[in-house]
Order: sequence, then C-alpha cells, then structure tokens
Amino acid sequence: MPKIYFFIGDIGNTESKLCLYRNNKILRHVRLNTKNINTVYLRKKLSIFKKYNKFLSLVLISSVVPKVFKYFKIYFKKKNIRCFELKDLNIKKIINIKVNYNQIGSDRIANAISIMDNQNNYIVVDFGTATNFDVIVKNSYIGGVIAPGLQLSLDNLTKKASLIPSIQFNKLNNIISKNTKSAINAGFYFGYIGLIDNIINSIIKQSGLKFKVVLTGGLAPTFKNSLKFKAHIKKNLTINGVLKTATQIR
Repeated sequence: MPKIYFFIGDIGNTESKLCLYRNNKILRHVRLNTKNINTVYLRKKLSIFKKYNKFLSLVLISSVVPKVFKYFKIYFKKKNIRCFELKDLNIKKIINIKVNYNQIGSDRIANAISIMDNQNNYIVVDFGTATNFDVIVKNSYIGGVIAPGLQLSLDNLTKKASLIPSIQFNKLNNIISKNTKSAINAGFYFGYIGLIDNIINSIIKQSGLKFKVVLTGGLAPTFKNSLKFKAHIKKNLTINGVLKTATQIR
C-alpha cells in the first residue's frame, strides 16, 4: 500500500487541532491556542512536521476563523504544498446540505460528514465556544441550533458581575448550593442539562424522526450520563470528518 500523508486541521475560535495522518493513522499531532496563531508562531509550532512536508498529498483544514486560516495558507504556499479550507472543495458530492451553504460553519459540515450513514439519523451536540446542535438525516445535513457555549457564558458572567468570582466549572450532584461558587456551578450544570435535553426533545418532536445522539467537544463526558437521552461520545469528530473528506476528494 502506498504511503499517503494528509495534514488535517481544525481551527476553532478557542483552540486549533492539527494532525498528521499516514494511511488513516495519526503520526503526530499538536494543539494550538488560536488567538496566538500568526506566521512566526506557525513556523515554530509546525517545525515538528518539517521532515514530512515532502510527503504531503494534501493539507485540508476546517476553519471558523478565516483570518487564522490565511496564516496556514501562506505557510504552506511557501513550501509549495496545496492547502485548502474544507468549503473550498466540492463537498456537496459527499453530503447533501439543505441549508444556506455560506452560513454553515466548516466544523459543523465536518461533524456531519464524520458521523453520517445511509441508515441512521443523528443529532450531534458539539461543546465548543458555542454549543452547536447539528441534525443529520441519512446522508443529508438539514440544519441545527446554536446556543451559547458554557465556558463562554461563564467567563462573561464573571467579567460583568463584580461580586461573582472566577470559578472552575465542575459537575455537581446537588442543585441547592450553600456558597456562591457552588451556586454558579449548579446553575450552569443543571441549566445546560435542561437546555440540551429541551433542544434535543424539540428537534425530535418537530421532525417526527428517531435520532442517535452524539456528543463531542471538551465537556461531552461531563454531560453524557446526565441527559434524558442515551448519548455516545465521539472524540475528534471534526478532525475525523475533515480526514474523511480528504480521503474522498484529493
């Protein structure tokens, strides 16, 4: 089997994940703070992949931060390596997108491509800077919901309310709290359980369909066993969707 190398990336608002694959297996990976990314930062952080550059068949990146993706484009162009953002490709032959193509994020498309099949319907809950709910019916992306991200909401609360301290979010067993930090944790933990359950229930009720529920993102394990709905965790869902796209369009 020939050695096929892909450099796959997911640029999020908070964090960016980059993986080097060979024949669908990760050789190396790195996580970057998105706000720190510029040309100098990339040269330093991507130096660990330097010896593989001559083998790369394709660089494909899912990005919701266009300015940051441009730094990657410049970096790889100087090395004469093709670099594409997911939506630069003709992905409509892989997945049927039934929403305004210009208004859907590449990460949400990648999630859908990663999880879709011809037998099942899925609701993907992605815990990121925003909490995204994506609805996939067979091989079609039919739409979704965007809610505020938990950590973003928590950070905004502590910035705006002078008497509320910064806290580390944690899962709680009791909703009635006896101090400010526990009360905030309880509000966010039990509040997001209600938000997630209600949105999933509303999607099921309005669509009249059955769905498998998939959770991804950093907070997925925190909520997995707290919801009314049976849920499965899929790590690296976005990255895997970008890789799946790269293997089908190259």
